[in-house]
Formats: sequence, structure tokens, C-alpha cells
Amino acid sequence: MREKQLSDQKTKGQDDSYVLVLFNDDHNTFEHVIESLVEVCGHDPVQAEQCAVITHFKGSCEVKSGNLNLLNGMLKSLSSRDLNSEIKS
Repeated sequence: MREKQLSDQKTKGQDDSYVLVLFNDDHNTFEHVIESLVEVCGHDPVQAEQCAVITHFKGSCEVKSGNLNLLNGMLKSLSSRDLNSEIKS
């Protein structure tokens, strides 16, 4: 029983160890980025605006963490909106 709990904890930790990173670009507007983060990542408007500002000034921002399957879907959606992002472990 103890081994199963440890195994489950390792798996759960590995599933949640990915982050979706958004990168700055020179052609998307703040409004487009904010709207995309709200619709794709489930951010509230204030959180999306903060991520957009951080991305603009620092060059990138971790916008979401979670399991790989969830983030892959978000990555594809952001890409279809012409936003540059990638998943990091």
C-alpha cells in the first residue's frame, strides 16, 4: 500500500511539472494577448494583463502550469492565434 502511494505521488508531481511560457513579439497587441490568455488559459483579465506586461518587458512569462496534455492543447490554441509559446519541464 505504501509503495502505491509513493508511486502515485511521483506520477502526480511529474504531470504537474510542466509550464506554458509565452514569448514577446513585435506584432501582437496587448488587447489580443490579454483576450487570448483569458479565453485559452482561463485567466481573469487582471492576471492576463499582468502576464502580458511581464512578457513585454522581460521577454517571456510562465502563463500556466499543469499536465502535458492540458498544456499541449493551450499551446496549439495560442499558436493558432499567432502567439509564440512553448512548454518547458
